[in-house]
Amino acid sequence: MIEILNPNDLARARETGALVADILQTIKSRSTVGTNLLDIDRWTKAMIVEAGAVSCYVDYAPSFGRGPFGHYICTAVNDAVLHGRPHDYTLADGDLLTLDLAVSKDGIAADSAISFIVGDSKPAESVALIDATERALQAGIAAAGPGARVGDISYAIGSVLSEAGYSINTEFGGHGIGSTMHQDPHVANTGRPGRGYKLRPGLLLALEPWVMADTAQLVTDADGWTLRSATGCRTAHSEHTIAITDDGAEILTLPRQARP
Repeated sequence: MIEILNPNDLARARETGALVADILQTIKSRSTVGTNLLDIDRWTKAMIVEAGAVSCYVDYAPSFGRGPFGHYICTAVNDAVLHGRPHDYTLADGDLLTLDLAVSKDGIAADSAISFIVGDSKPAESVALIDATERALQAGIAAAGPGARVGDISYAIGSVLSEAGYSINTEFGGHGIGSTMHQDPHVANTGRPGRGYKLRPGLLLALEPWVMADTAQLVTDADGWTLRSATGCRTAHSEHTIAITDDGAEILTLPRQARP
């Protein structure tokens, strides 16, 4: 299903997007050396409930997971990159942590992810991984707008990641979003320009470039959810939900304090 939102829906999407972004920034500020991933999950649950919103993850049970997911946020550390299931792990200095959060409020969902380094140590490889995904995300957003094609976004994202020297996995990528978390169209992290679905105002997309330092192959943890690099190398993941507008693309998952 491809869903096109009306102006009232879009106003609600802005509120959901801001909530997702604010929760992520709050969790980031609390994620220090010694923080347990299960505490992050508890904090997230409390903020979602307080906002009168609903987690898109806790009851999520797609065909590729061993569901339901059972937690409120994805916490991926170091070689984990996607669907990181919170568990009893204490963050250490230099850990690369990815937080991925999807929430629904007033019937509209938003999805975002941030990667950052915990503590004072800043390994160069981790810094480069995060930088590449953030630049690729901005390139994808810049390529989005009315009349553009999904392939234009994929090409923009893939060009940045490839030029940075990373292999690209196409099993998981961006997606449509709206009244539900995962919708068509699929937005691969590499592709050919001028191909695919033609973007229209009112379409919401979650764009999410992610990479692994020296491989494109994933392995799945025994928990049935957490996806890791096959070689044990570090990973990073950046994501925003955007709305296609008459003028281009609007980022919905910016923190309120960062909005114009």
